[in-house]
Amino acid sequence: MGMAFGDALGAPTEFLTIDEIRKRWPPFGPTDLTGNPITVTDDTQMALAVGEALVIASKRGPFTPASLEPALRSAFVDWFNSPDNNRAPGMTCLNACENLERGMIWQDATIAGSKGCGANMRVSPVGLLLIGANGLAEKDRAAIAQFQAALTHGHPTGLAASDLTAFAIADIASGNDVGTLIKRLREYAKSQRLVYHEEWLASLWERPGLDSPDEFISRGWDECLGILDRLEAAVMIPDRDADPCKITGAGFIAEEAFATACLCFLLFPDQPQKVIHRAAVSSGDSDSIGCIAGAFAGVRNGTSGWPEYWLEKIEYRQRLTELSKGLTDLTA
Repeated sequence: MGMAFGDALGAPTEFLTIDEIRKRWPPFGPTDLTGNPITVTDDTQMALAVGEALVIASKRGPFTPASLEPALRSAFVDWFNSPDNNRAPGMTCLNACENLERGMIWQDATIAGSKGCGANMRVSPVGLLLIGANGLAEKDRAAIAQFQAALTHGHPTGLAASDLTAFAIADIASGNDVGTLIKRLREYAKSQRLVYHEEWLASLWERPGLDSPDEFISRGWDECLGILDRLEAAVMIPDRDADPCKITGAGFIAEEAFATACLCFLLFPDQPQKVIHRAAVSSGDSDSIGCIAGAFAGVRNGTSGWPEYWLEKIEYRQRLTELSKGLTDLTA
């Protein structure tokens, strides 16, 4: 729900400057969600696709590439052909999903050079998979986070940022101290720097100029470690009124979407509505930043942090509720 609320609040402010946002929604930018339903964008639609594919694949036994790939492919193609797919979706997702519909193997269908935020704005359901349930290990969750990204975004940073986003969701859900979240994110990124999930990613690494899968994936993790430096700098001198994109980036690429969303969350970890307001009043990809930041805030604060009428009127309420139950059932 937090993911959907952040997406919805940020959608109308995307591509606007801070001054334009405050002029259109005086004096501080949008703070409320209106409409019945409260509409979301492709970010929430694709997160639903990923989550529902996880539930479907889980019914076939432990997660494997053979069980998850057809479920993801079907969910992505259904989204691609849906009449509701009219929310200005990204060209990477559209082109890759069209290739998947044509029956191309996913390694050829993906857009190899793209590390757009579409890789990780949809990964939140993966972070809710419980380690130990259904035989799931942390390495499996990491591989799944990267794999769902790889079907459309083939750049190593898209994979690494998706993995890092899912790790953050899981870490926040565990109740760890958010004050030391960046430290744990850095430790995780360093531990994964040379880990290539070959069973899942297969030959994706093979590019001109690269000699090994380690060299491929380390490029993605190095960019994530760089953005964590910028995130830490922003948190050390917190400015709760400034544009969050100023230090950590506009969020159109995966690592920046993660970092700027994380900044919005860390500024107000126990005030979920302020988290998504900060994301919406930004000069960048505000719906994707809001989507990820809202997921962080939601997993920490639960549904009690949101107005009841938002919970009742959000678009896809039934699917969101059923997916929440489906993911919970996976841990039983």
